Amino acid sequence: LQGYASEMDNPSLAHLIPSALQNKKEILFGNLPEIYEFHNRQIFLKEIEKCIENPEFLARCFLKRKEDLQIYEKYCQNKPRSEALWRQCGDSIFFQECQRKLDHKLSLDAYLLKPVQRITKYQLLLKEMLKCSKNSEGTAELEEALATVLDIIKSVNDSMHQIAITGYEGDVNDLGKLLMQGSFNVWTDHKKGHNKVKDLARFKPMQRHLFLYTKMLLFCKKREENTDGHEKTASYSFKNSLKMSTVGITENVKGDNKKFEIWYNGREEVYIIQASSVELKNTWISEIRKVLT
Repeated sequence: LQGYASEMDNPSLAHLIPSALQNKKEILFGNLPEIYEFHNRQIFLKEIEKCIENPEFLARCFLKRKEDLQIYEKYCQNKPRSEALWRQCGDSIFFQECQRKLDHKLSLDAYLLKPVQRITKYQLLLKEMLKCSKNSEGTAELEEALATVLDIIKSVNDSMHQIAITGYEGDVNDLGKLLMQGSFNVWTDHKKGHNKVKDLARFKPMQRHLFLYTKMLLFCKKREENTDGHEKTASYSFKNSLKMSTVGITENVKGDNKKFEIWYNGREEVYIIQASSVELKNTWISEIRKVLT
């Protein structure tokens, strides 16, 4: 923050800043100042240090700071935009100059990855602690703390996918909370009921990436694109959507325990959805049920 972000406001370096970076500080650094502020207050650190003698209280530190730790979610949601900007102007003289002054071996992007690594390290630490705390005091709280951190990581992961949705006319932020996302085989029947659904099973399924929100279910088609010499990035082109207030669900489809049905408007449209495993199917069904009830 001092060696790079502040230097973007340094008049003597202004001429070195590439035009693509003008007024884009918030995109490049996201809410890093907020994360810095949280740790700099050292409340979290001091609470954790108190646990050196009493490790069974560690989980409480995480549970107490549940809301605070969501600043990482915000940071990770911005990360794809930050990375795209870095790819555009990371090799500029401005960054080289800042790095030289700081005498850093690594360039800025390595440091911008730290918060993402930090939140994933927390879950590893909590998992290790759980291994050592078989049924002792604080085990239940440790499990709850781990679930809290995993929930933040899941949310981060889901929102990374959500950012890549293209072609949706509305604003995905209006669809409520993103509960689940994942890839499925999907068969559809749009006939007004006179065609038996079982005839459909012969046809080749479509590959669809589903996004389940509290208000809407989106069907997208996943596309992998090579970005100039970088790893493949996925994008999801929007195909259609179902309002959750108008759908029904059939939990079992004859002949395949990994399939379930979502239907619309009194079975006017039927979507047969096949998950990759029975566990995954059950997770989705329980989330959809929660929304419907």
